[in-house]
Amino acid sequence: MTDAGGATATGDGIARRRRRRWLTGAAAAAGLLGAGTLACGWVLYDRLSDNITPDEAAAAELARYERERPTALVRGAQNILLIGSDTRAGDGNRHYGKDLGTERSDTTILLHLAADRRSATAVSLPRDLMVHVPSCLRGDGRRSESSFTLFNSAFEVGGSACTIRTVEKLTDIRIDHHVVVDFSGFKNMVDSIDGVQVCLKEPIDDKAAKLRLPAGRVTLDGEQALGYVRVRKSLGDGSDTERMERQQLFLGALVSKVRGSDVLLNPAKLYPLLDAATSALTTDPELASLRGLYQLVRGLRDIPTEQVQFLTVPREPYVYDSNRDQLVEGRADALFALLRADRPVPVTKKNVPASENSEAPGFRGNTAAEDSCA
Repeated sequence: MTDAGGATATGDGIARRRRRRWLTGAAAAAGLLGAGTLACGWVLYDRLSDNITPDEAAAAELARYERERPTALVRGAQNILLIGSDTRAGDGNRHYGKDLGTERSDTTILLHLAADRRSATAVSLPRDLMVHVPSCLRGDGRRSESSFTLFNSAFEVGGSACTIRTVEKLTDIRIDHHVVVDFSGFKNMVDSIDGVQVCLKEPIDDKAAKLRLPAGRVTLDGEQALGYVRVRKSLGDGSDTERMERQQLFLGALVSKVRGSDVLLNPAKLYPLLDAATSALTTDPELASLRGLYQLVRGLRDIPTEQVQFLTVPREPYVYDSNRDQLVEGRADALFALLRADRPVPVTKKNVPASENSEAPGFRGNTAAEDSCA
């Protein structure tokens, strides 16, 4: 009995000690796994944050002119200036042409995010728009003279700070953040989501852009997408107007691809997108971290795709040179006033004939939800 009882008691003790050792080992393994995951997470976080280039020079220049900058009127609304740089400097950009020591903004878009984050309006600013460019700090440390000239020369003269000050003087809208993307960064972002589908009304064969595509629905990789948004002379009437419309349609398709797929919910797909996106960006210091970008974009998840609108600032041929643009002042002022006050911008679809739009109060544009084949 004693031996049996002793044997039973001793066996239970051994079993209990084994269970304790197993639980201790499992807890240690879980702790190591958790620590490893956390460490890996921090490594990835640091890498992605370090990818972003903070535009410290622009921040210093804008601070110098703080007193003359517009005041934000609506708390929570955000205005972000998106600048596509045509620089040939840097990895992946050199084969697009010779770097002459200057760069211009091929594409500039003023993106307004409503305070309630239920709508977004992206306004393209033509590169050939005649505007007043203020005196700006040049790359060589000297200051330029203020001038009335082409809008995209502001970026050439004084970089992003000069472009921001030019836009603020033109619109009286406070720019809260800015993002600069170069050729290589744009391509990498498109490739990271396995391309973007667009609809071509006619085939494209442009030797200069090295772009040859059939008509109909086509999924563009990064190189093709870059050619598509940059090509000008071989498509349509060869105008910058049509190029801006293609850029808007492409951005709408890009938004739909990211929102409509499982990219945002799938870490395996999300990380390559974040890595490509952050590597492509030069931003104001406040945005130059994952935390800063997250705070900006987290409110965008609830914006319905049909409420992401694209349009071009109202303009007409410049009175002294038909190859240049000037604002249609009344309508442009009305648009800027709506954006400043964070009020809805009525947009009339571009595919409606102009004659049918003659009495329409809205601005001609499109939404991210539109099918370019429709």
